[in-house]
Amino acid sequence: MAAILGISALYHDSAAALVVDGHLVAAAQEERFTRRKHDPGFPAHAIAFCLREAGLEAAQLDYLAFYDKPLTKFDRLLETYLAYAPAGFRSFRLAMPVWLKDKLHLRHTLRRHFAAARHVPLVFTDHHESHAASAFFPSPFESAAILTVDGVGEWSTATLGAGEGNKLRLLSQLRFPHSLGLLYSAFTYYCGFKVNSGEYKLMGLAPYGQPVFADLILSRLLDLKPDGSFWMNMDCFNYCQGLTMTNDRFHALFGGPPRSPDAPLEQRHADVAASVQKVTEEILLRMAAEAHRRTKLKDLVLAGGVALNCVANGRLRREGPFENLWIQPAAGDAGGALGAALFVWHQLLNKPRRPSGQDRQNGSWLGPRFSNEEIGTFLTEANAPHERFTDEATLLEAVATLLAQGRIVGWFHGRMEFGPRALGARSILGDARSATMQATMNLKIKFRESFRPFAPSVLRERAADFFALGAGDESPYMLLTAPVREKHRLTLSDTERRTMADDPDLRRRVKVPRSTVPAITHVDYSARLQTVDEARHGRFCRLLRAFERLTGCPMIVNTSFNVRGEPIVCTPQDAYRCFLATGMDALVLEDFVLLKERMNTSVTEAERRKHLAQFEPD
Repeated sequence: MAAILGISALYHDSAAALVVDGHLVAAAQEERFTRRKHDPGFPAHAIAFCLREAGLEAAQLDYLAFYDKPLTKFDRLLETYLAYAPAGFRSFRLAMPVWLKDKLHLRHTLRRHFAAARHVPLVFTDHHESHAASAFFPSPFESAAILTVDGVGEWSTATLGAGEGNKLRLLSQLRFPHSLGLLYSAFTYYCGFKVNSGEYKLMGLAPYGQPVFADLILSRLLDLKPDGSFWMNMDCFNYCQGLTMTNDRFHALFGGPPRSPDAPLEQRHADVAASVQKVTEEILLRMAAEAHRRTKLKDLVLAGGVALNCVANGRLRREGPFENLWIQPAAGDAGGALGAALFVWHQLLNKPRRPSGQDRQNGSWLGPRFSNEEIGTFLTEANAPHERFTDEATLLEAVATLLAQGRIVGWFHGRMEFGPRALGARSILGDARSATMQATMNLKIKFRESFRPFAPSVLRERAADFFALGAGDESPYMLLTAPVREKHRLTLSDTERRTMADDPDLRRRVKVPRSTVPAITHVDYSARLQTVDEARHGRFCRLLRAFERLTGCPMIVNTSFNVRGEPIVCTPQDAYRCFLATGMDALVLEDFVLLKERMNTSVTEAERRKHLAQFEPD
């Protein structure tokens, strides 16, 4: 037996993943255990879980694999600061103590945390090699073109490569400071959202605007080449030398200073978001075309933080040159832990890889699970009124009935998801047919901006009835958008059309029903969908079937089980606290159902605020 532990740590969203004899046994992000969103610290809890899941001690590991090369990254930082000196001294003064204390001496840090495994070999993979490995090795393809696109690794910000069998090779790269991920993050910052966590808000805001600044971006900020490579006009950016992403030259181009996070969103912000989204999609389409030209392969795999842009992915699927697309569900830094471990197994140890037509990600349900016995003990100790179901069909009928009544249900089942999406293990569910569900969930459950869209989970065999998908297309990891079909769209009244076109208040636009499933239909008639099947999703698929039998509708709203600023819940205790602090109507913990109306304790507004105060705003 060979056990390889992959680790990503110390920068953003630390994680651990364990591969045993080539099989992905466990993977989890540190934030889920510490309850600190995007926790960048050493993933001690995630590592302990992975070892526990495999029944191993640290001394039984065969390799430790870290997802990038800290010395090379430090070299890039020093060269960048020297290039911009004396500008950037404040940023240099803040960054250097952290690097000199912890990040630069990662080999020592790993040895210190793994004292019992001091003889286990350490392997440091290149950052984009880790991303490429996470995309290709778990994919269902024997061979595939590879694109990795993010902010920055060591020096690379994007790479193009190819994988075949048990080997991959990177053919070309885009180098820092020219970066699609950092370009998108600059606009995230400018629109008042938090860099490294608010990019998906910018993507959700984009459909409310028009890409009126796209030509300006392409003429003043970028020199974009036909192959998707580009140079950025660094006179307009501040991330190389400063503590902000943009500068006054950038702000002058787009009509004013960056939006304060608590300031109202204006139409200008939506137009800016739409513009950079359009440019991002164009760049990715050109990169994909170049990958196809150079590799002559029919399939494409993607990783890196930009691969989480599901709108761009949808266009790649519909308009790109590849027959099939597979995206790593944990495409950001967390997935680098998984990629590093698989890189050692296949690339370095030359172990075979045998694709079967199904990916090896196990539905990305790779985290902790909790038994009915553990949950029952907790509920008894918490004095929480509950009902335990002994028959799954009866349980699913009861939950489907609650959803059909317009109730909002917290759903906790099986192993926790690895990656940023809730995929039916730690989810909050609602009725997609409800015209008020989106606003209710955003404001009373998630405590977040009301313009934010929600995703549908839809039975795979019924997905093409509602969404414009190609033959055989699926989206099990919620990483593609697709248009809602015309037959399900509603005809808007003159007043509704004026509201959609001109109303500056995004909340009023959200309230205009646009389809027969308004809770999941965004303002541009798109939806970020998850296709659900029995093989991957088990009980969650059977819940959708129960809901379809009851209502005729094969889909429900599925959003992550957390509130604003909090990571997705991990334990039954996390789920119970979130249930109490929000407007959820019911909580399903495996075979147990709790109804808010039957709770013998009420949560006061002061208690709810105290609970929410522990979460970092995002």
